[in-house]
Amino acid sequence: MTPVARRSARARRAGVIAAVVLALSGLLFTVSAQLARTSGTARHPENLLQLVRQRSDQVASLTDSVAALQNKVDGLSAQAGSGGGDGATNAAARVSAGGTRVTGPGVTVTLTDAGTDIIPPGAVADDLVVHQQDLQAVMNALWRGGAEAMTLQGVRVTARSAVRCVGNVLYLQGQIYSPPYEIAAVGSADSLTAALADDPAIEIYQQYVAAYGLGWNVAASDALDLPAASVSAKPQFAIPLGDESSVDAFAGSSPKLKTESPDGADNPSDQDESPKSPGRTASPGMS
Repeated sequence: MTPVARRSARARRAGVIAAVVLALSGLLFTVSAQLARTSGTARHPENLLQLVRQRSDQVASLTDSVAALQNKVDGLSAQAGSGGGDGATNAAARVSAGGTRVTGPGVTVTLTDAGTDIIPPGAVADDLVVHQQDLQAVMNALWRGGAEAMTLQGVRVTARSAVRCVGNVLYLQGQIYSPPYEIAAVGSADSLTAALADDPAIEIYQQYVAAYGLGWNVAASDALDLPAASVSAKPQFAIPLGDESSVDAFAGSSPKLKTESPDGADNPSDQDESPKSPGRTASPGMS
């Protein structure tokens, strides 16, 4: 074989080898892409909404597990007895902490957004939705009216509950809720209704109800059934605010505590009345 023929043969072999390598590389990339499409999405959601839904499902599953364990603890505690002390005081403390289910007469308050298809003259989109401070105003008024226990969207409200509105949705204990928002409180229906009517912040909200069609309804009930609180959100620490002493606390006026939840959000023991979005003005359309 002449030198020219040998060089030509080597060139052909090199070309064949390069073609095989390229074909195998293409096959490898194709298989990798298919695997990523079929299994990667479950592990790494492609968008924020999918991630939020995945995490919400995880929270719901963990909350169910915690509730089952709490029921076992309650059953064992009941069998063991109170171990001394004032039974009525212990029962009242458990109700206040949300540790037990509460039934009785009360009221249910429902708030919902107005229609946003057409924005009325003088209004902005922010005027047509229920805000965090609107929910907090209702809850604080009900506590002042003597509510024994309360739920928001069916979730028991305690000193550790943090009401957070993100956009036009409510974030509460790891779950996301959309309007209408329902607040139920056990107590004297007359006292609770009177407290709502006397609250200045609710009076302003009512002006927006009349002007822009925000939803508002108060319904009395002879038999509300409020579930016990979930114990999934435990505070990491508590810091007394002000100069309240432990003596005052045991005298029946508990000091206000500021707690931090696992996600880092500050949760005041009394529902925070500071607005987290632009406050409503007393004259709708004049903001």
